[in-house]
Amino acid sequence: MNPTETERPARDAASLVLLRDGADSLEVLLLRRHADTRVLGGVYVFPGGKLDPADCSPDALASLDLDAEQLLARFHEPDLSPEKAAGLHQAALRETFEEAGLLLAEGADAEARQALAARQAAGESLADAMAALGLRWQASAIQPWSRWVTPDHPASGPRFDTRFFLARLPAGQQARHDGFEATEAVWLRPRQALERHAAHEIDLVPPQLMSLVQLCRHASVDSAWNEALTSRQPHVQPEAHEVDDGRILCYPGDPLHSVRERALHGPTRLRCVGRRFEPIGGFDTWFD
Repeated sequence: MNPTETERPARDAASLVLLRDGADSLEVLLLRRHADTRVLGGVYVFPGGKLDPADCSPDALASLDLDAEQLLARFHEPDLSPEKAAGLHQAALRETFEEAGLLLAEGADAEARQALAARQAAGESLADAMAALGLRWQASAIQPWSRWVTPDHPASGPRFDTRFFLARLPAGQQARHDGFEATEAVWLRPRQALERHAAHEIDLVPPQLMSLVQLCRHASVDSAWNEALTSRQPHVQPEAHEVDDGRILCYPGDPLHSVRERALHGPTRLRCVGRRFEPIGGFDTWFD
């Protein structure tokens, strides 16, 4: 699924799927993007964002608790460089702290987190503040889970090549929204999030929707984490098609998709209704 010369380029990005064990089952963190945000305004997403060139710099890579070659070995991508592999881990960790206030770093106790916030409030860069406090990002605390590439379709907006990672909620920390990029932070059971989307209470987009479907198969964080450790990360590039009753997105394994082998559980196509996406065949189709 390499881009052709006629495709718009997709920008590298990273996202972190934060999990915790709730009273009844596994729960996942979702952030509501600010309604005025140009991309996905008002939509509920996992923390994440674009890969910054600085994420791949020698100083940034030195701030991780695993080296670049170790992090590259976690992916099944022969064309990926060690520097980019490590940078993607860095981007997921950085964005999660910036958007949700969760610091996955060695030595990130309450005192260190308070000192870090104070240094940032005083105008110090995150990287410099981390170094001054002796904090190192815990790349070992996150696990590559999936890769999603935005389809090359005019209605899809900007294109991103996003690697999703799993992580546990760090002990003693609570998620918060930053009030700038995100205006709400909620923990929901995966099925509960799908139900709220179906009831038009929240808006979700396909990578989140289909990721939640995968998480519905797990009752605990340990179960999801073990699958991520032992399974090859799916590489998913939806393909958009115009049909008689509108636009649909097709996934690997669908008769209209160029890849015949399934990559995901759940439906192989979603219907686009306005800016919302729904499975063809009703709610129960999520779990086919």
